[in-house]
Amino acid sequence: MKELEVSGRTVEDALRSALLRLGVSREEVDYEVIDEGSKGLFGIFGARTAKIRVVVKQNPVDKLVKFLKEVTIAMGLLIDVEVSVKEGTISANIKGENLGVLIGRRGETLDALQYLSNLVVNKNSEAKQKIILDIEGYRNRRKNTLQKLALRLADKVRKQGKSIVLEPMNAQERRVIHTTLQSRDDIYTFSEGEEPYRKIVIAPKK
Repeated sequence: MKELEVSGRTVEDALRSALLRLGVSREEVDYEVIDEGSKGLFGIFGARTAKIRVVVKQNPVDKLVKFLKEVTIAMGLLIDVEVSVKEGTISANIKGENLGVLIGRRGETLDALQYLSNLVVNKNSEAKQKIILDIEGYRNRRKNTLQKLALRLADKVRKQGKSIVLEPMNAQERRVIHTTLQSRDDIYTFSEGEEPYRKIVIAPKK
């Protein structure tokens, strides 16, 4: 975070000077008036320059990358972060070695990190951003696994004529199951239970 203390004849003069030195616009900074200054007697005696502290605002991407680097360094991990931004959504793919600990069981640690990232990036921000985290394509691999599981269990339900209750899943994973099976005319799916133990039921159509 860039920070600068600048003096000028007036607060506005000091601010203009700071913006030129930092190479940023007024909208990109916050500033604090340390001393408003004084013209003094006859504009000469006791005159005092104005002094301000100017801080360049962090953009959402910088805030996200900084947070992820701090967390992973504390865990003894070195990472690279690839970021893409599209229509209010920031997608970050984390790359590195031995990142299984960041994924956790069925992606639980990754989901928790994503939740915290959303809190950090959107704190004190008027324009809210949706943060989506992934680790070396884990979410896509997990989606493919869930799709195959859904199809296999649906066939089992059709053959046996009995409902199957899946393990608890988060809303995103439940959506994958529902979407994968929504076009079937021999079975149907629904969710039951309360978060975080909400489960999908695959049931035969009578």
